[in-house]
Amino acid sequence: MKHTSHIIHYAFLLLLLSACRGEDIIWPSEQEKKGEPVHSEIVGFYLLNEGNMGSNKATLDYYDFTTAVYTRNIYSEANPSVAQSLGDVGNDLKIYGNRLYAVINCSNLVEVMNADNAKHIGTINVPNCRYLRFKDGYGYLTSYAGPVVIKPDYEQIGYVAKFDTATLQIVATCNVGFQPDELEIAGNKLYVANSGGYMTPNYENTVSVIDLNTFTESHRIVVAKNLHHLRIDAHNQLWVSSRGDYYDIPSKLYCVDTQTDKLIDSVDVATSNFWLDGDSLYLYGSQFSYITMQEEMNYNIVNIRTHKIVSNRFITDTVNIVHPYGLMVHPVTKDIFLTDAKNYVTPGTLHCFGSNGALKWSVRTGDIPAHMTLLFRFR
Repeated sequence: MKHTSHIIHYAFLLLLLSACRGEDIIWPSEQEKKGEPVHSEIVGFYLLNEGNMGSNKATLDYYDFTTAVYTRNIYSEANPSVAQSLGDVGNDLKIYGNRLYAVINCSNLVEVMNADNAKHIGTINVPNCRYLRFKDGYGYLTSYAGPVVIKPDYEQIGYVAKFDTATLQIVATCNVGFQPDELEIAGNKLYVANSGGYMTPNYENTVSVIDLNTFTESHRIVVAKNLHHLRIDAHNQLWVSSRGDYYDIPSKLYCVDTQTDKLIDSVDVATSNFWLDGDSLYLYGSQFSYITMQEEMNYNIVNIRTHKIVSNRFITDTVNIVHPYGLMVHPVTKDIFLTDAKNYVTPGTLHCFGSNGALKWSVRTGDIPAHMTLLFRFR
């Protein structure tokens, strides 16, 4: 497999030959050995660091399971001829086929790369883009459509853009609610979490349902205020996180039956981010209140069959985590990967915990480490 680790040997040569791209310096990547090699169908994962808004500091890291080597900041080195860096605010990261897609929110684009070496292939231009999903050769991308501004009477509704993954051309759009965030696909239905995040205190509270056959919104499901993440499980249940209003309405986790599109249950636990692994839903909650001006953290596991909390802390070691941000569980080893954004302006940390919750290793990342996607040997 061709991969970014092959590029590292030429770091200093590239720095000398291509000292800058316009005004951007090409910083060589850095490597660290962390943990022990693991051999399975999963060869590694990419981590997209959001970077601070307005600073053009989104970066891409890679961890190779087969060598146990973590490589920081691989994009610039892999693409010395690209005129700009990765961009401003990395918001989502997915692999589909042999391509790696990074949503760069405030740069209004999706950067498309070769999944094996992060080399630039092309871009998809969509304003204030947010999250990605794929099905049958098409990509679906949410867009806030309007500018980044907090405004209770915000006028621009959001939409989902459909693009052809072969040509990277947008072929259709479908209007949804205000500030649509994550989306999910179940059969021929596309679910979209409408947040209304720019419209505080007038948040949205619905999930839009789009018929993929006609690519039109068929109906909406009322769930809760300020929705964010969506995941479909193996039992045709759609899990939805709500951020609440940061005052009287707390963050919670909700469950929708995708056969009936009815809200069937809720779990009274603050949910900022979550990851599904089998019948276990791993989550962390970072619940902030403008009333108390305090932030509370929780790390839980929910059984998706019973809808009950089965663990009140999936981390057993005492680890100083300031602001948990990205979360992923290895489907084979069950290792838990959790990132810490720290103060949001300096490099963060990626922690690897074993399935027993004990810390295995930690490594420095870029600023605001957020989104991880697994790279499989055969795609």
